Amino acid sequence: MATSAVMQSTLAGPITRVANKTSLNQVIPSNYASRIQRNTNLRVRCMTEKDRKKVLTPSTTPPPSPQLTPTPTPKVSTKFSDVFAFSGPAPERINGRLAMIGFVAAMAVELSNGQDVLAQISNGGVPWFLGTSVVLSLASLIPLFSGVSVESKSKGFMTSDAEMWNGRFAMLGLVALAFTEYVKGSALV
Repeated sequence: MATSAVMQSTLAGPITRVANKTSLNQVIPSNYASRIQRNTNLRVRCMTEKDRKKVLTPSTTPPPSPQLTPTPTPKVSTKFSDVFAFSGPAPERINGRLAMIGFVAAMAVELSNGQDVLAQISNGGVPWFLGTSVVLSLASLIPLFSGVSVESKSKGFMTSDAEMWNGRFAMLGLVALAFTEYVKGSALV
């Protein structure tokens, strides 16, 4: 506290002493830096909308703000090559949805029967996988080929980005589950 008071009194004085290696008592005037000119014509007022209407006279009313028309949503391409492009809306979304269903189904069967993922596939899991893949792919592609974007239907907590990240984690989880069970030689649970 005493140091703070000494520093304030030193810096607030008309001259300041600076100690450096060459001379211990070098005097620098406190007005060494140029002063910033103040604009006396500038005034800032905080007022409510009611007060603003009272202060403004008809000659000083601001011009009405232009009405903003909503920008039309860009047309989503429904071409097969655009929907199935590498960065298109279909490939990662469909694979992510299949991985989410596959991971949950693999864990449920593993908990109920004790079979690992590879045993589930070899014991009749292929028809279930193909049937689920066809149904889910068609259900995902019909809106995309109709011109409906996924982003237009996502609101609040369930956004399209959340679905993409959940699908990515499910893909990684399914591969990690199969690899772990293969290395371990038995079911995870």
